[in-house]
Amino acid sequence: MYIVGLGTAHPEWRYTKADCWESFKASSWFDRLDRRARMVTELVLSRDNGIEARRLAVASLEDAFSIDPDTLHARFQTHAPALAAQAGLRALADARLQAGDIDAVIVSTCTGYLCPALSSYVTELLGLRADVMALDLVGQGCGAALPNLRTGDALIASGRCSRVLSICVEVSSAAMYLDNDIGVLISACLFGDGAGAAVLSATPVDGKRSVRWRRSASITDPTQRDALRFEQRGGLLRNILTREVPGLAATYAPQVLENVLHAEGLQRSDISGWIWHAGGRDVLAALSQRLSLSDADIQHSANILREYGNLSSAFVYFVLQAALAADEPGGNWWLASFGAGFSSHGALLDVA
Repeated sequence: MYIVGLGTAHPEWRYTKADCWESFKASSWFDRLDRRARMVTELVLSRDNGIEARRLAVASLEDAFSIDPDTLHARFQTHAPALAAQAGLRALADARLQAGDIDAVIVSTCTGYLCPALSSYVTELLGLRADVMALDLVGQGCGAALPNLRTGDALIASGRCSRVLSICVEVSSAAMYLDNDIGVLISACLFGDGAGAAVLSATPVDGKRSVRWRRSASITDPTQRDALRFEQRGGLLRNILTREVPGLAATYAPQVLENVLHAEGLQRSDISGWIWHAGGRDVLAALSQRLSLSDADIQHSANILREYGNLSSAFVYFVLQAALAADEPGGNWWLASFGAGFSSHGALLDVA
């Protein structure tokens, strides 16, 4: 399988940490939370935490503090299909293909629920064929991009499809919840909205850099499920984010990497490019320490994190797109994501 086109999309509204802090102070939530919660929020939004700005699907930050089930669902229903389709359209253009060339579409999300699912809306908005195979993957959290891409690889390897459109879209602002829990508050300060898409093909495109999917693997540890997950409370999605996440990422991501390298007869030194999901600055720091990565190795992940925040499942599409746009040297690239489960995923790419 080859990744022959990439596209990303995000809301037009950009908000800095300073913008978010001023809006929070002016909101009714400021007095509803306890003193410790307010202090933690100020700390996260005032100090350098690896994030400078985020894109959120609200025309005014005042809207972000309207936290009720109907408002949040409407936000997801309005923006998730639009962002997914926009990213998909850009991926098709990058692949020099038309909508009618796509045999299957796979859409992943964890920040909302629609039935008919997002793939129905994407099929309509992009004008995909009526007989397109449409699949929706939900509940995999930040790590969903790799399972999505692996599903596309399986469809192509089976011979059932020649070209697959892979999309991850997250409207995190439709799943933001506030209370005195520190993990909940950090989540509200960390996540942004966006979508990433990739066109997957059985054959490369002439005249473009070749990105070949070589081998992939995953590890899931259900005993760590409660470290990173959503729960339902009062009809709302409430994100549970614990201090264990950086350590879990740094424990399982190297194991996935070593499993693939061993299967391919490679060493870690054979990896020339790193495409990491960045759960946050602490996660990147833990990965860097565990794998002896340099600042240059994680620069694209760090840059995307700083400008967009944690985009959840869409993040790695942005990073891969940035690395290719920077014309980074080819060779063996490592693409990795992790998230709810607790799960860790990785894939070896051959970039030429």
